[in-house]
Amino acid sequence: MNKEELEQYFVDHNYSTYERSKYDKFLLDTKFEFNLPSIHITGTNGKGSTAFYLMNIYKKYGLKVGLYTSPYLDDVTEMVTIDGKTIDFDTYLAKFNSLKDKFEKYQLSSFEMQTIIAFEFFKEAKVDLAIIEVGMGGYIDATNIIEPLLSIITSISLEHTSYLGGTTSEIAYNKAGIIKRNGRVLTGKMDEFALYAIRETAKKLNATVYTVSDCFNEQIQDGVACFNSQTLKDVRLSVPVLYQVKNAALAIDAVKLLNDTFQVSDEIIKQGLKEATLPCRYEFINEHILIDGAHNPEAMENLAKSLKANITVPIHVIFASFRDKNFSQMLNILDTVSTDITITTFDHKRAKKEDEYFLFLSTYKFENDYLTKIKELRETYPDDLILITGSLYFAGLVKRQLSK
Repeated sequence: MNKEELEQYFVDHNYSTYERSKYDKFLLDTKFEFNLPSIHITGTNGKGSTAFYLMNIYKKYGLKVGLYTSPYLDDVTEMVTIDGKTIDFDTYLAKFNSLKDKFEKYQLSSFEMQTIIAFEFFKEAKVDLAIIEVGMGGYIDATNIIEPLLSIITSISLEHTSYLGGTTSEIAYNKAGIIKRNGRVLTGKMDEFALYAIRETAKKLNATVYTVSDCFNEQIQDGVACFNSQTLKDVRLSVPVLYQVKNAALAIDAVKLLNDTFQVSDEIIKQGLKEATLPCRYEFINEHILIDGAHNPEAMENLAKSLKANITVPIHVIFASFRDKNFSQMLNILDTVSTDITITTFDHKRAKKEDEYFLFLSTYKFENDYLTKIKELRETYPDDLILITGSLYFAGLVKRQLSK
């Protein structure tokens, strides 16, 4: 089985149902456990960035760090890294093959398989710390089989409403499912209804809730975001976007809360944040092409604010989305930064196709061949900016194709 065949296998097993009865039976019958020190992260936006910041800080500190994130941008091995290095494909495939019969016996979904594979690698490597990003929600997510040192809920806004609930409080109750009895949970800033749901869940479990510290003096200085938090001064990031400040602040507070386990100095925290480069988050492919994986209205609003603060030339947008996302609101936000928006699609089971945009085709152009469109824009508007956005998977796909 090669990369393409494994990718197709996971696509074929990417079940849309949101339940885990078969997964629980697999865990029970195989006596699967994961007891390594870990941090568990959920949230509508920012969980991947927060996880990446934490990985870089603890790696800088000297720990062997496992990081499990989703979705992947190029191939599935990117979901699993140890000390920032992805698992070799042949090694990953060998692990998959060793577990394939059991996976099929219990009819596990692709994400459930990927989670078990990642946890197996972390156990074999005996990582000092595993940083685990939730796939969707929290309560019945495949990753929710651990007893973490700390749970983090980055933000709450409407997403996956058919699975998680139609209000922020319902979604918050679902994501609060990662909170463990007598544990600790750190939350980002969120509305009172979401925070109430989290506090109610924590109260039932005798868990302690912490809210991220306030930040001050947020500004772009020398081409990067800078800020002070209540617990750390003179913090510099690697990107010129202020929306990453709240994710960095969560990482800072998480490290401070875990000071009873890992005594990380302020200097190490600052170095880890400064040196962290996040793929497909406000990433310039070259001077004139920017990719950003914003895939819901909150993330798109953050992106729009950064564009207004940093970009002075006209912006041409290439937009594609998964069908379960609020694409209409995202397009409305993009209207505030660009008068030239092209909708497209891409090769993925969940990607929204042309006919699904039919109500918007009188307002926006549709182009199937987005690579040709990008080339045309570069030739016609050589001094302008082309923005690729709407989906993290799409952003990663375009990055890979342009790099070739």
